[in-house]
Amino acid sequence: MPLSLKIAVRYLFSRKSHSAINLISLVSVLGVAVTTMAIICTLSVYNGFQDVVFSLCSRLDPQVRVESVQGKTLDTSAPELVALRDCAEVAALTPVVEENALVVFGNHQMPVFLKGVGDDYPAVHPQLDETLLDGQFLLADTALWYVGLGAGVATRLEAGAFFSRPLRLYAPKRKSAVNLANPSASFREREVYASAVFAVNQQEYDEAWVIAPLALVRELYDYTTEATALEVRLHDRVDEQAFIARLQARLGDGYRISDRLQQQASAYNMMQIEKWITFLILLFILLIATFNVIGSLSMLIIDKQADIRTLHNLGADDTLISRIFFVEGWLISAIGAGGGLLAGIFLCWLQQTFGLLRMGGTPGTFVVDAYPVHFLWSDAGVVLVVVVLLGLVASWFPVRYLRKRWLARSHTADVD
Repeated sequence: MPLSLKIAVRYLFSRKSHSAINLISLVSVLGVAVTTMAIICTLSVYNGFQDVVFSLCSRLDPQVRVESVQGKTLDTSAPELVALRDCAEVAALTPVVEENALVVFGNHQMPVFLKGVGDDYPAVHPQLDETLLDGQFLLADTALWYVGLGAGVATRLEAGAFFSRPLRLYAPKRKSAVNLANPSASFREREVYASAVFAVNQQEYDEAWVIAPLALVRELYDYTTEATALEVRLHDRVDEQAFIARLQARLGDGYRISDRLQQQASAYNMMQIEKWITFLILLFILLIATFNVIGSLSMLIIDKQADIRTLHNLGADDTLISRIFFVEGWLISAIGAGGGLLAGIFLCWLQQTFGLLRMGGTPGTFVVDAYPVHFLWSDAGVVLVVVVLLGLVASWFPVRYLRKRWLARSHTADVD
């Protein structure tokens, strides 16, 4: 053990001539520890909410999505896309067509996001049944077209699963000009029946989505083999990122391939910004806590004047003496950071295991009953690095004062 570290540890844990110095040192350690624990817990809660949001979105977001870089659609009859269905890693695949439409039911009407899906859509989204509030996911039978309505759409239209009255879908004719004399002639109309009402607790989906048969949507918009995208589900244990990299190399730059996180990039980036802005706010509290380190170290330097003279007389140079107190200030921050990290991990484990902090008194009121928590070692690493750096800066100020005043004064006294 280096001599400076050995003496710094001895100074830190030994009794001082004034008990107030021991108390201030303890408060310094506890201040850093509590702030570190608060930062760890806060970041973990943000991670937990992020996981909840993406778990909800993943019910309707495909594991892998293939789109065309140029243009709105891709041709599903292209040989490279046809071969994709035969890949060993692919468990299920379906083309989808996404367009805007108008839906009318009785005296109610609203614009919707119309998504045409193939028969394999439930296989691509195995969690689809978990989103159903009413009815069953049915696309068509021998004579009728069926659609699934988002919960918000069903509420606004006052419609429900298997109502006897049909809904009317209106879509603009893609290949014809608008007839100003007879605007209704510029739209195609089809009657459909609601077979299901679904909800994923995300406004983007619940308030706008209508899931319809792919053949119906292609007919409405004059599509044949075109699709907006291909949605893919992989077999279990397939390395998703490795598959995407291989598929991108095979298909070339004309296609954009994205995973769930990339499909929700805007929401992910927004949550990350909120998370790290909160971290910066808590960092100011940590900065205030490190002021205690400056005070504690300054008082210790004053208390150890006799020791400083003794070390000088024993041959210790200014660098060694400065390093002793610099290391002691760093130890205060490091012990506080380590203790805060362990306390934060323990609290996160308690919340994950027992759900001590509940969201409301009635179970089922929210998507989750207890505050979600997800501890990440990367977050802990960032926090520890920041705390240690602040501790080093906080230690530097008293040590700088020591070199300029006390050590210079000690040299003067020796000369006299």
